Amino acid sequence: MLSTIILTLMMGVFAGIIMTYIWFAKTASKRFSYLEAEAKAKASVIESESALLLQEAKVAIKKEELELQKTLKIKMSSIEEKEKTLLTEIQKLNKTEEKLHKFSNYLNQKEKKIEQLEIQKEAIIDENLKKMEQIASMTRQEAQDYILQEVEKKSQNEIASIVRKYEHLAKEEGEKKANYILAQATTRYSGEFAGERLINLVTLPTDEHKGRIIGKEGRNIKALESLLGVDIIIDETPGVIIVSGFNLYRRAIATRVIELLVEDGRIHPARIEEIHEKVSKEFEQKIYEDGKNILIDMGLFPMHEELIKLIGKLKYRASYGQNALGHTLEVARLASVMAAEMGGDEKLAMRAGLLHDIGKALTQEFGGSHVELGAELCRRYNEHPIVINAIYAHHGNEEPLSVESAAVCAADALSAARPGARREVLESFTKRVKELEEIALSKEYVEQAYAINAGREIRVIVNAKKINDDQAVMLSKEIAKEIETKVQYPAEIKVNVIREMRAVQYAK
Repeated sequence: MLSTIILTLMMGVFAGIIMTYIWFAKTASKRFSYLEAEAKAKASVIESESALLLQEAKVAIKKEELELQKTLKIKMSSIEEKEKTLLTEIQKLNKTEEKLHKFSNYLNQKEKKIEQLEIQKEAIIDENLKKMEQIASMTRQEAQDYILQEVEKKSQNEIASIVRKYEHLAKEEGEKKANYILAQATTRYSGEFAGERLINLVTLPTDEHKGRIIGKEGRNIKALESLLGVDIIIDETPGVIIVSGFNLYRRAIATRVIELLVEDGRIHPARIEEIHEKVSKEFEQKIYEDGKNILIDMGLFPMHEELIKLIGKLKYRASYGQNALGHTLEVARLASVMAAEMGGDEKLAMRAGLLHDIGKALTQEFGGSHVELGAELCRRYNEHPIVINAIYAHHGNEEPLSVESAAVCAADALSAARPGARREVLESFTKRVKELEEIALSKEYVEQAYAINAGREIRVIVNAKKINDDQAVMLSKEIAKEIETKVQYPAEIKVNVIREMRAVQYAK
C-alpha cells in the first residue's frame, strides 16, 4: 500500500517535471522567436543607416573631387599666367641685352674715334708748334707755354661761369633751409638784451660808514683792495660806495664782503679776512649749486663736478659786455633747436653748446685761449668728441665734423651778433673795418672799397671795363677767403662786389 502511494507520488512528480519542461521549452521557443525578430529589425535599421552613411560619404567625396578639380584649374591658370609673365620678362631682358650690346659697340666705336681725334689733335698741336717755331722764332717749350696760357684763360672764364651758375642754385637752396632753421630756432627762444657793467654799488646806512671802511690811515680800504682784488671808490655821492673791477666773480665777492662788514659793524683787517674766507666758501658752494640746477633743468645731469662749478662760475664772466652764462645758455638752446631741425642729437648739441665757452671761466686766472682751455678740460673729464670738436670749431680752429658742431657754431654767431647782445671796443672795431677795406683794395681792378653796416658788409667797386661778371664772382670769393684767414670777427661779413657800366654823353 505504501509502496503504491510512493510510486504514485513519484509518477506524479515525474509527470510534473515533464510538464514543466514542456512549458519552459515552449516559453523559450517564443522568447527566441521574439529575440530573433528584434535582432533582424535592428540589423535592418543598421543596414539602412550604413547605406545612408555610405551614400553621404560618396557625396562628400564627390564634392571634394570637384573642389580639388577647381583648385587645380586655378593653380594651373596661375602657373600659366606666371609662365607668360616670365616669358615676357625674358623677352624684355633679351631686348635690353641686345640694346646694351649695341650701345657697348657704339661706345667702343666712339672711344676709337676719340682716340683717333686725340692722335689728330696731338699731330695738329705738334704741327702748329713747329709752324710757330718757324714763324715766331719760338722754341717748342715757349710755344707750348703760350698755348697753355691761352687755354687756361678761356677755361677760367668757362669755370667761373659754371661756378657762378651752380653757386647761385646752391645758395638759393642753402639760404631757404638756413633761414627756415634760424627762424625755427629764434622764434622758439627769446633772449635778453643786457650788458654787464664794470661797477657795483654798495648802499651804506650812513655816511659815517665811509670813514670806517677807509679806516685809520686808510688801512681798512687797503686791506679790502689787496685781499679782494678790486678798486673801491669812495666819493661825495651820499650813502653809496663803488666797487670797480673787470673780474665779475671777484667783484661779486667783494660786494658781498663789504655788505656783511657794514651789517656787522666791526671793520678791521682781521675781520675782513675772516668775512672774505666765509664768503668765498659760500660762493664756491653757490656756483656749484647754480651749475647743478642748470644741468638738471636742461636734462644734462650728471657731469663732472669741476665742469659743474665752472658752468656756475660763467655767471661771473662777461665778453664784450655780454654775460657768459646767459650767452652759453642761449647757444645751448638755439643749438638744440637747430640740431633737431637738421636731424641731429638735440641733447648732444645742447651739451656742446653749454660747454663751448667753458674755458672762459678760467681765462681770467690762467690766461691763454679759452678754446684751448675748454678743449683740454673736456678732454680731461672724458666729454664726447663732438663736444670737443664744437669747442674748436666755433672759433674756426677746426672744421665742424657733425650736425651738432655746426649747430653750435651757428648758434654762437647768432647769439653774439643779435642787436644789443654785446658791446664792442671802439678801437678793435675801427681796426677791423680798416683791415677789411685794405684787403679789398689790395686786389687787382678794385677802385673803391667801403666797410658798411657796422663792419658786417664790405662793398667793393671794380672797374667794369677790365673785369666781367664771372670774374667778379671769383673776386668776391677770393676776398671772403682772405678775410676769413686774416680778420677776427663775430658772425659773418658779406662781401658785395659791384661792377657797373655807365654810359655818359653830353648834349651840346
